[in-house]
Amino acid sequence: MKTKLNIIWSPLAEEIYLTIIKFILETWTNKEAMVFDKKVESLITKLRAFKNLCPPSEIEKFLRRCVISKQTSLVYQIIDNTTIELISFYDNRSNQNIR
Repeated sequence: MKTKLNIIWSPLAEEIYLTIIKFILETWTNKEAMVFDKKVESLITKLRAFKNLCPPSEIEKFLRRCVISKQTSLVYQIIDNTTIELISFYDNRSNQNIR
């Protein structure tokens, strides 16, 4: 039986996640914020079971990127095969893509 990995959030990931939720609530409705939150929670559940679910960055091989929606991706790293650290969320439409 596989051991589920621990998930930790970097301070940056927490800050950006809360900013995204706040933006969604200010721009749309609670429903859209809940949909985004459920997508993130579903992804985290999958990552606990399958740490290599998302592809590695072409630039920084230790980082992996998961597309959550057409607007947003999550970047994470695997630490000691026991923990996944959520590094950051970012806007797919910006120039900061890690590829």
